[in-house]
Amino acid sequence: MAQQRSVHDHVLGGIYTVIKTKAPVTCAEYGDRYTLMGPLSYKSAPMEVEAIDWEKPTPLNEDGTPTTTSVANAALVGTLSSMRDRGVKFLYGRWLIEGGPKVLLFDTGSVWNRLDEWKTDLWNLAGIPTPANDTETNETVLLGYLVAWFLGEFSARERSRAIVAHLHEWQAGLAIPLCRKRHIDVTTVFTTHATLLGRYLCAGSVDFYNNLAYFDVDHEAGKRGIYHRYCIERSAAHCADVFTTVSHITAYEAEHLLKRKPDGVTPNGLNVTKFSAMHEFQNLHAVSKQKINDFIRGHFYGHYDFDLDNTLYFFTAGRYEYRNKGLDMYIESLARLNHRLQQSGTKQTVVAFIISPAATHSYTIEALKGQAVTKQLRDTVTEIQNRIGARLFERTARYNGEHGTEVPDPAELLSTEDKILLKRRVFALRRNSLPPVVTHNMADDANDPILNQVRRVQLFNRSSDRVKIIFHPEFLNANNPILGLDYEEFVRGCHLGVFPSYYEPWGYTPAECTVMGVPSITTNLSGFGGFMEDLLEDSQDYGIYIVDRRMKSVEDSVNQLTDQMLSFCQKTRRQRINQRNRTERLSDLLDWKRMGLEYAKARQLALRRAYPDAFEDDDFDFESGQVRLPRPLSAPASPRFTTGVVTPGEFATLTEEMQGLGTSDYMGAQQTWESLIRGKDEEEEESGYPFPLVLKRKGGPGSVSGTTSGLTTPGGTVPNGRGKSLSEHDLAQADQALSNHSTQ
Repeated sequence: MAQQRSVHDHVLGGIYTVIKTKAPVTCAEYGDRYTLMGPLSYKSAPMEVEAIDWEKPTPLNEDGTPTTTSVANAALVGTLSSMRDRGVKFLYGRWLIEGGPKVLLFDTGSVWNRLDEWKTDLWNLAGIPTPANDTETNETVLLGYLVAWFLGEFSARERSRAIVAHLHEWQAGLAIPLCRKRHIDVTTVFTTHATLLGRYLCAGSVDFYNNLAYFDVDHEAGKRGIYHRYCIERSAAHCADVFTTVSHITAYEAEHLLKRKPDGVTPNGLNVTKFSAMHEFQNLHAVSKQKINDFIRGHFYGHYDFDLDNTLYFFTAGRYEYRNKGLDMYIESLARLNHRLQQSGTKQTVVAFIISPAATHSYTIEALKGQAVTKQLRDTVTEIQNRIGARLFERTARYNGEHGTEVPDPAELLSTEDKILLKRRVFALRRNSLPPVVTHNMADDANDPILNQVRRVQLFNRSSDRVKIIFHPEFLNANNPILGLDYEEFVRGCHLGVFPSYYEPWGYTPAECTVMGVPSITTNLSGFGGFMEDLLEDSQDYGIYIVDRRMKSVEDSVNQLTDQMLSFCQKTRRQRINQRNRTERLSDLLDWKRMGLEYAKARQLALRRAYPDAFEDDDFDFESGQVRLPRPLSAPASPRFTTGVVTPGEFATLTEEMQGLGTSDYMGAQQTWESLIRGKDEEEEESGYPFPLVLKRKGGPGSVSGTTSGLTTPGGTVPNGRGKSLSEHDLAQADQALSNHSTQ
């Protein structure tokens, strides 16, 4: 009889982005019992992994008995030694990231001679075919067999504790059916972040979600030449003890395409500490926006005829999946937004960025020249400023008391040489062509889907266009000679992220916007959009706009996206600042410290299924009750949310509704409501209010003071600090006063 294992588990698994950000939380939970496994890349591993001397003996207890750690280490040493002796090369060390998790990276090339043997075994064992020329599948087979080899030997040596292997995606999932067929004593969890067949189907412009239940999955996979990969993914899903996906929309997809309903959802999180700027994120927005302004001045040289203080920056970013990422809808909505802004006669400008890598040859000459001539102009102006400053100081220092010579003649401060130099720099800004739409020379300009749609909707960056478009076909980095910002810095400088994806199992880009306090537009077909829609009572109040792409037609969805962007454009500067504050407050919801609990529940469920006798209770619910967050206190109030008699203290909220303002947005105002509606110029000011906003009624012993509008009723507090509520007599008096006023 096999020895009873403790359900004190040892975890293995791996997918780069998710695991890297989740590592600090998981390491805090498991410490050195958490190990990551994956393929070895000799190009990057030496810079990211610090090797460990795994053959070094571990200390013993005082009585000479082995410690729990030394038992596990002995099993590890024995397993690695056995694999090394049979020709397997690997790197065992610590990943140089926060948390410092242990990693075991296998060199798949060292066992290439076993590939045909393992392919034959896979066919005999599971009936999965593997073509000869599919390099990615070959790597998957080698990695899967190496992981199963390690788990088999390690579990045979480590008999005291349970082992949970959490594997992500089909490339790592092959080890799961191998462990099941070999009866290896390992508990397995499989997570798919997007089904393989789903990606291919959506890329083919099919009505994916309305036909999920009707696809002949084997035929569709075979028609696209991925049947063998699909078999690996499906076998991993069916053989795992627990099967999870990253969102409910992906769970719906997996149920129909992989033919197994997921046991739960394990959403992706973020290391919020990395993106957190404490209370400085508004300042960081201003600093990053200034850098984008510098780029805009250079890109639109010769046609720089709009006010950057009245310009909004929209962007979308991600892989170049024209339909899946909603790039088609984004460009179409920008064209309609341009028309509506032109019709309204506004001077506001929207600059829309598309950051998506594509095949290019080099930067365009115009893009490089624009940055060069504006830099020359800036340097020349700085030199002239310094010379004018020196002349001004010298002339004023020589003041001898003669009347009329106190202030030098401005015309004498700018020399003829300065004028000539400045004219040369200004004349260099002349340009006959329009500002370019794309910053690079595209490899296939004529057939590029983005550029073809831009040509169709005629967004050519003309002076009359209120929406300008810039396609940057390369991921951002600080060394870029044109747009020299890191992605995080660029996002902080923008006003709105737009991600109208059709196929987006989760969606890291809007999540990153959220933790940086940048409002975003997503869809209810993305995992992130569905997550926020389920969590927030009214997500738009928190700066999360959700386009309905599931129940509406394409035309209606495009119009909804246009309406949302137009609504954002119509916000005042103060309203945008308040909305960014509300958006940034949601960052804790996306922290791995919260999201990691779903992974812990998945491991717990897997252990309960593998070792039911080790648990006294049989009741375990993976899906915990989700509490919806109400409207934020700073969101505008509305009469439709008002019940009962309207008290004088609620009149302020009606005013807020008309202005689109919220009470707690102005917490700390030492001003009256009249001061808030004096004029647009004063409303645009960013200065905050130092004291609570108070409503006062002039005259009379019953005057109300110290009442925060919209939060309490007039009877909420009295000068002595004791609580008081409205009585029937108070309400009758108020009704009588209102009726008398109406008859006058």
